[in-house]
Parts: sequence; C-alpha cells; structure tokens
Amino acid sequence: MHAQLRDKIRGNYNDLSNNLRLVADFFIDNFDKVPFLSVHEVAESSGASVASVVRFAQQIGFSGYSEIREEVAGNIQDHLEGKDKFSLIDEQSKDDDILTSVANQDISNINNTFRVIDKNDFKNAVDLIEKAKAVHTAGLGISYLLSRILAYQLNQVGIKASAMRHDTSPFLEQALLFDKGEILILLSFPPYSKETIELAKYAQEQGHKTIAITNKHAAPISFHANHSLIVKSENMLFTNSFAAISVLINAIATEIACKDKEGALQMIEKLENIQSSLTVPRENGQ
Repeated sequence: MHAQLRDKIRGNYNDLSNNLRLVADFFIDNFDKVPFLSVHEVAESSGASVASVVRFAQQIGFSGYSEIREEVAGNIQDHLEGKDKFSLIDEQSKDDDILTSVANQDISNINNTFRVIDKNDFKNAVDLIEKAKAVHTAGLGISYLLSRILAYQLNQVGIKASAMRHDTSPFLEQALLFDKGEILILLSFPPYSKETIELAKYAQEQGHKTIAITNKHAAPISFHANHSLIVKSENMLFTNSFAAISVLINAIATEIACKDKEGALQMIEKLENIQSSLTVPRENGQ
C-alpha cells in the first residue's frame, strides 16, 4: 500500500502551512485517486492552489507533482487487488426498504475497511497490545461504548484491559496514574472529541504508546498515535455506524487468541469455571 509515503507526509505535517495541509489531507485520504488526477484537479479537490500542490510535493522531497503522482501510481496495484469480501444485498428492493439500505451501507463499510486498512499497522498494533503491561481503552459517545466492548474482548483473551470512564474524572486526570509499559487504544470518529485528542497528545508526550481507531488517516488523533487503524463508519443517520468497527475489534481479539492459543484456552477454561460457580443448580422437579 502507500504506508511509506503516508508516513513521510505525516512526518512533515507539522511543518506545513495551512494551505499545504489541505493538500496533505487530500493525499492521505485519496491515494487511489491521485494517479488519475491532474495538478489542477488536485488543487480544486483539496481547496488549495496549483502552486500549493507543487510546493507540497517539493516540501516532502519530490521535484514536483508529476514525481509524487508517479510514486503513488507505482503502488496502486496493492489497492486494486482488494476485492469485495461480501456481496451487497439484492438492490431490487423497494426504495423505502430501510433495512436493505442500512445493511448495504454496513457491508460497504466493511468492504472499504478491508481496502484501506494497513495490514502492517494491524499486525504491529496487535504486537503492541500483546506486550503491554496493561491496556486502557477510551472514547466518548458511541466510541465509549465500543471502548468497553474492546476492553471486554481483550480481557476474554487474557489481556489486562479496562475502559476509561468519563463520569468520575477527565481523561487527562486519569492518565496521570498510568505506569510505564501501559498503552492506550483510543476510538475517535466524527465529530472528533477534543478531549480524546488531548489524551492522545498527552500520552505521546509522556512516552505511552497509543493506537488510534478512527475513520481516516488524516483524522486529528492519528497525528498523536503510534499506529492508526482505519475503519469506515459512514451511516445514513448523523451518528457513526459501528458494524466495521465491531469487525475490527473482533479481529484484534481473535488475532491475539490465535497467536497465544494456549493462553487463550487457559483463559476460556478459567472463565467457564467462574460461570459454573455462579450458576444456580436446578432442583429436581423444577
């Protein structure tokens, strides 16, 4: 994929002017389109000038737009190889069939997530979780609910994890108690929570490793994360769909379990013993 070029852009992002950041954001989110666009089309799509597009290319180490477009085109095959993992539901339904429309949107989110997620970032994120002394998950709104599910899933496969609550004290106050070796997994989707982004920034400054689960590489939180896992969350409503996010959460837990099958089996056995001890035995005749 385009991981190296994306990382190069992100590494220079803070040194770019506001106009050049518009171009950077467009590149990060639209690598697949760049080889087919002229410099004028990139300028129009990004909201910047043609001169800004050229300066952006030069500032990150290319002679001009043509060279950076060739660089992107050289890696385009990796993107074109991605095919739908799921088929869309028959669209011959009535226009007012909301169930079908919502299902198709979620299937599209899952398919698009398969295309954009960086497999190396996924692998490295799982490795980081495995080696962590403890994992803290956090987010606001629907991201808070998903952070709790993620913490639960990690606990089920033997990872010490807990979701940060927001009803007791601000995230930054809780982060003061983090120990060395503890990591953060932060979920951030539009509208992006400033508090979650500030938590990621603080963790970065304090040397705590952070994994961001967000909807695009140019999302604000991604610039303060060691690894960004991109998940598509488009929805017919004003909220985010969590279908593809749930798939990613399940994939993280499953990958950890597969890498440590013995540890996962031991945890399952312990959980089953606990459940058995908490189950009230049925009396005869009842």
